[in-house]
This record gives sequence, structure tokens and C-alpha cells, in this order.
Amino acid sequence: MDFKIIDAHSHLWLRQDTEVDGLPIRTLCNGRSLFMGEERQMLPPFMIDGRNSAEVFLSNMDYAQVSGAVVTQEYIDGIQNAYLSEVASRYPDRFFVCGMCEFRRPGFLRQAKELVAAGFKAIKIPANRLLLKEGRVMLNSPEMMEMFHYMEANGTILSIDLADGDTQVEEMKEIIGECPRLKIAIGHFGMVTIPHWQEQIKLARHEQVMIESGGITWLFNDEFYPFRGAVKAIREAADLVGMDKLMWGSDYPRTITAITYRMSYDFILKSKELTEEEKALFLGNNAAAFYGFHPSVTLPYIKNMSE
Repeated sequence: MDFKIIDAHSHLWLRQDTEVDGLPIRTLCNGRSLFMGEERQMLPPFMIDGRNSAEVFLSNMDYAQVSGAVVTQEYIDGIQNAYLSEVASRYPDRFFVCGMCEFRRPGFLRQAKELVAAGFKAIKIPANRLLLKEGRVMLNSPEMMEMFHYMEANGTILSIDLADGDTQVEEMKEIIGECPRLKIAIGHFGMVTIPHWQEQIKLARHEQVMIESGGITWLFNDEFYPFRGAVKAIREAADLVGMDKLMWGSDYPRTITAITYRMSYDFILKSKELTEEEKALFLGNNAAAFYGFHPSVTLPYIKNMSE
């Protein structure tokens, strides 16, 4: 490969110990977690201590020839700002990290300003988690809009996962209209297997908006490798907004309970539906340009014992 692969959607944590919608999420053992009322295989079973550390991820990245990764956040893992700040300080050439605020209650503007002051270059909103039982947190609320203006003025990137379909698309259009210089990465490929997913993709017709594919392999888990439906969806999205607006993301580590880390992108490399130039854009060059993230490491291919 004559380009560096960058994973635009991954997660890290040392322990899960949180609640979402009043339901607990707790690290157990053998890679399992108590997840909102049931025991789930959160990590591969050989990660027996439940620690989803940067060092284990780096080993996976090195073997899979992934030069860098954007580490995002999700409420189901708990807020990981302290750990991710440490990770970015220790491995600045390999990880670009996103901070996260407690957006489910007022007061997050102050938190966002503190994250920017602490050196975070991006802030994550798991907007799909804001449809609360007690009432929806609107993305175009006064406090949200003040935060977006602040982020725009400070060059801070917005990483956001939207609710299914077009539920929050109109709110996003208002944000983009108000803050046209705010750089935005929309995750989960618009929740591509849900009706009206294309409406999220079309947001990338705006200059500063990108789409990343974190979780696309779990969204197409029913068809499984080599994920031909996912490739078709990438092709359709490229036809809607251009391949220069799309980025690959793995959603590591949850996706590697079903496939290897390399398998989360090599179905793209092996596809005949995309040109070599399109593969380079999707798998790394677009993310490097959007995030201003240019890992220097070049990783060799290491044969495994089954070859």
C-alpha cells in the first residue's frame, strides 16, 4: 500500500462502570460485560481482564498495518477523558482522541471549554443517546448552539453519532447553517441499514462535513464477511457525496468479537467495486486531511502462522 491506513472510529477504556437509561454497564471477566440487563461479549474472550487498553489496540494496529486511529467515545463505556488524555500524551503519533461531555444534563458548555483548554482537538456527542425517557435533548438548544459556535471559533472538531434515520437531520442542518466552518464527522455511516440513512449521508454535501463508517461491519453482521452489502452502501454514499467525503472506521473493539481487526477493512481492499484511488481515500487519506492527523509510522506486512 502506498498510503497509510487510519481508523476514524475506535474506542478505548480500562474499565466500564456506568449507567445508560438507568441500566448498568459493568466490566465482568473474560471480555464480558453486564450490558443493560444482560451479559454480553464486549471484548474478545482472550482479553480476560476486560481492559481495552491502548497497548493492546496498538498491537492489533501494528499487525493489521493501521498507522493511526481516531478514538471516539460513547456513554456505554463511561466518560474516558482522563484516560484518553494520557493516551494522546503517550502516543501522539498513533492516536487522535475525542473528549466527551455529559450532554444529558445542562452544564456541558463549561465542560466543553475545559476540554478544549486541556488540549482536546475534538468533542464527541453520542446524539443517539439523547432521546431520553424524561425528554429529548435537542441538538439546536441554546446551550448546544453556544458550544458549537465556541468549537467553530477554536477549530475544534465535532464527532457525532446520530439517532436512526433522519430523526436529527433537521437539527444538524441548523447547526451547519449557523456554524459553516465547524468541522463535523458523522459516525456509523448514517446507521446505514436503517431507512432514510441517506439523509445523514447527504449532510456531507456541506463543505466541512464528513461521514465515517465506524460500526459498518456490525450493521451488516447478518450477511457477514466479505460484507458485500456494506461495499454497495459505500458505493451509493460515494455517488451521493463523493468518495472524498467518506472515511473508514472500525468501531474497535466491539466488532472484533466477530471478526479480526484486519477483516474490518480488508474487505474494502479486496473489493472490485472501488478503484485503488477510492480505496486510498476511504481507508486513510481522507481522515488524514480532515483531522490534520498524519501518523509517521510505516508498518510491514507480517505473515501469520497459517500462511
